[in-house]
Amino acid sequence: MNNMVRSFPKLAANVSNDISKKYEVWWRIQEAVKMLNTLQSNAQTIQKIRKERDSLSHLNIPNMVKYAERAGITLDDIDSLNVIHVSGTKGKGSTCAFTESILRQYGYSTGFFSSPHLVEVRERFRINGTPLSREKFAHYFWDVYHKLEASKQQHNGAMPAYFAFCTIMAFHVFLQEKIDVAIVEVGIGGQYDSTNLIQKPVVCGVTSLGLDHTSILGNTIEQIAWHKAGIFKPGVPAFTAPQVSPALQVIKERAEEIGSPLHKITTLQDLDLQGRKLELGIEGTMQRVNAALAMQLSKTWLEERGDNSRKEDKRGQNGVHSSTPEAGDGVPFIPKGEKFAVTEEMCQGLAMCRWAGRNQSIKKHRLTYYLDGAHTLESIEQCVEWFQSVSAQEAETIRGKVVKVIIFNTTGDRDPSILISPLTECQFDLVAFCPNIAFSNRNTLDLTNNTVTTESQHSRCLLNKECWTKVHLSRTASAALSDDVTDHSSKRAFQNGNVNGQTNESNKRFKKDQSDVLSGAVNQNSSGLPNGVSRDHEDSLSESVINGKSDETSIHKSCEQSNCDSQSKLPNEADVLSEVFPSIYDAVKWATQGREPLVDDDHKLDLNQIPEDLRDPAHIQILITGSLHLVGGVLRAVSPDYNS
Repeated sequence: MNNMVRSFPKLAANVSNDISKKYEVWWRIQEAVKMLNTLQSNAQTIQKIRKERDSLSHLNIPNMVKYAERAGITLDDIDSLNVIHVSGTKGKGSTCAFTESILRQYGYSTGFFSSPHLVEVRERFRINGTPLSREKFAHYFWDVYHKLEASKQQHNGAMPAYFAFCTIMAFHVFLQEKIDVAIVEVGIGGQYDSTNLIQKPVVCGVTSLGLDHTSILGNTIEQIAWHKAGIFKPGVPAFTAPQVSPALQVIKERAEEIGSPLHKITTLQDLDLQGRKLELGIEGTMQRVNAALAMQLSKTWLEERGDNSRKEDKRGQNGVHSSTPEAGDGVPFIPKGEKFAVTEEMCQGLAMCRWAGRNQSIKKHRLTYYLDGAHTLESIEQCVEWFQSVSAQEAETIRGKVVKVIIFNTTGDRDPSILISPLTECQFDLVAFCPNIAFSNRNTLDLTNNTVTTESQHSRCLLNKECWTKVHLSRTASAALSDDVTDHSSKRAFQNGNVNGQTNESNKRFKKDQSDVLSGAVNQNSSGLPNGVSRDHEDSLSESVINGKSDETSIHKSCEQSNCDSQSKLPNEADVLSEVFPSIYDAVKWATQGREPLVDDDHKLDLNQIPEDLRDPAHIQILITGSLHLVGGVLRAVSPDYNS
């Protein structure tokens, strides 16, 4: 007993020291993220950048070189990281994640820089597949920040913006951690992206292209392709995923201009699996394209690492073997990477890869979340296909009513009506709109966004709701007329597409045949615009953003143009069960009908607006899509141990 009494003060002191250290780490991280957020451009500055993008963008890389030098990093230091550089519109993150996982299976130490983060900023910096620890994040952040801060007076007070700082910090982290390979995902575009100060990557890749960030990159697929191919470097092998012909032509021309040997990827079905079963750790049919590109990048990196002389090989430039493909009518001729044997390490890397927020399911008691950060037309279509498949499979195992809900948001210069149209095919029972704001009554540092105002975010939610209503009513009215649905109860079941947990057969009406995509044909017309989108429609949207006009005004106009006369067909807006909420937490609480135990506050949940036949179902399925930031906010709410 006396020994226990004597040891108590020592135990108490140890506990006190432990608590003190944890608080110090927490405080350092909070201060680091708070300081990092001061580097975000505000909404007014962003608008100015959009107006001046053509005249100032060429200065970004020279400025990045200066920032790197001020942080004590040379271009040779960056090139010593044996970089794999990846650009594209869709699947950049997944491709990089697959590549990192494969090379880790070979025993290499990996660094992976990605954006945006979902829950915590430190996710952008991964060492051996794991986000940088909180302690190391704070340590490395202040290392870089203090060096830049100390030298800013000699550079007219210049400090890098948010993403530029993160890029410099990533290279600093990778150098300090002494990794074998750095996988670097481009932020936006490629040519003028902050990551493009890399001079001698080992290999470059371009994932599937589409129309996104048009206010910065241009409003045609050709302009976007020009930017994406800007990461190519002389003598460095490059690979591209299947693209539409206009994009492929630009990519080919840029590769020839730069002097980069370019190949199209070999599809999974053309590879030698040697009897192995190929499983992907990320769900979705489009991941097969990303996985094929990742294996090609990994294989080329391994070959180049074995011979860093970069001398031309007689069998093909830079050790890349080529097969002779058959070029179709109007398709630019680009040699195809040779068929190669898939190794056990490749199979394991693909199977063990995890990439949150992309075709991800979280199952809870009487509740399932389906999360996908899709934010382009093609990725939304892939999301719809995935959700309809997995949710229908789950519904078959549940006895009783299954209610389908969507939480949706889209931001920036994206036209909500284009993204919403495929989503209405899922026949949701309830629809929730909210801004990318975690709480309505307090701030979350890691999810702070100073580039847009709270008011504009809420206005965008109202616009999203209006577009959803018009698209839904138009589609429902057309379907009701074509199927001659006259009975009200039958119409309600048809609209919900959900009777006793079963998905209505009409949900399959507009499914795309994915075989064309996997073989390289993306469903876009020659102008680079999605099928069904008029030139005037798209131009009115993009021009308004480029010229600095109100985004909401233009998108509101395009929403009206694409869904005219819908209300005259079916004027009862009550059939569209949708609500706008001030925060993600409020939306989740309503969508789950109070079932989510981790979302609880002082506000009493009012379910009176939800029809009685949709209350307290056997199971609730919730799709969260339209924005990676939205997906991250929901992950933070329902899976707080996400980064543990």
